Amino acid sequence: MLQAHSILWNYLWVAPDLFLLTVAFLIWKRGLSRELPAFLAFAILAALGDLVVFGADLAPFVSAPNYWRVVWVNLLLGGLLKFLVIGEVFSRVFTQYSSISRISRILVSGFGACMVLLAGVIAGFGHGDNPQILISGAHLLEQTVFIIETGLIIFLFLLAAYFHLSWDRLSFGILLGLAISACVHLATWGIIANASPAEHTRTLFAFLNMATYHLCVLIWFYYLLIPQKVVRKSVVPLPENNLTVWNRELERLLQQ
Repeated sequence: MLQAHSILWNYLWVAPDLFLLTVAFLIWKRGLSRELPAFLAFAILAALGDLVVFGADLAPFVSAPNYWRVVWVNLLLGGLLKFLVIGEVFSRVFTQYSSISRISRILVSGFGACMVLLAGVIAGFGHGDNPQILISGAHLLEQTVFIIETGLIIFLFLLAAYFHLSWDRLSFGILLGLAISACVHLATWGIIANASPAEHTRTLFAFLNMATYHLCVLIWFYYLLIPQKVVRKSVVPLPENNLTVWNRELERLLQQ
């Protein structure tokens, strides 16, 4: 069962995408599309992209170079969407500071998009029709996306903890899923790169990555399925802190 293209393999490849499309449906059904437009786009396009890759893997008429080209496109699209989502979460965490919220979303999303495109150019530089170069380039692109993604997530968690910023339920769930997926993928990649395991062991690591992604999609499903408790808070002015000062000065700068 723990073999490539087994029933379990196909399930772990397809099922998370179907659950992710269900997550997208829940976002639309509950009227959250205006609050989470980037995550909604990620849920739909990432799921459909993975299903296209799965279909290309099974289709006998798709050659190996063309299959890996499909993988490349999916990785680039998925990477761009991930950083749009992280930028969206940044904006939601700083929602009490409107100017910082807008700027952080633009900067994080723009930085991530530039890094993904740069990684794609570097990984694909000089590749021709050689499948081996296409494969190694795809792996390099994927790991680069995970490294940048992990750094931004850790930075946001530390920043929120330092300034005692409150998390809304959906933002925390989204970032938690992305963090778990990125950390597990980087850990398995580090082991494979340094230990040079046998092919069967590599397959087991692939199963671990696929199962982890399945778990992360279920985490998103849970945070959307279970409604957030409404807590009534008294209106209290925000205390004067560095963020308040920065937000006020940034507003002045933007209004000039």
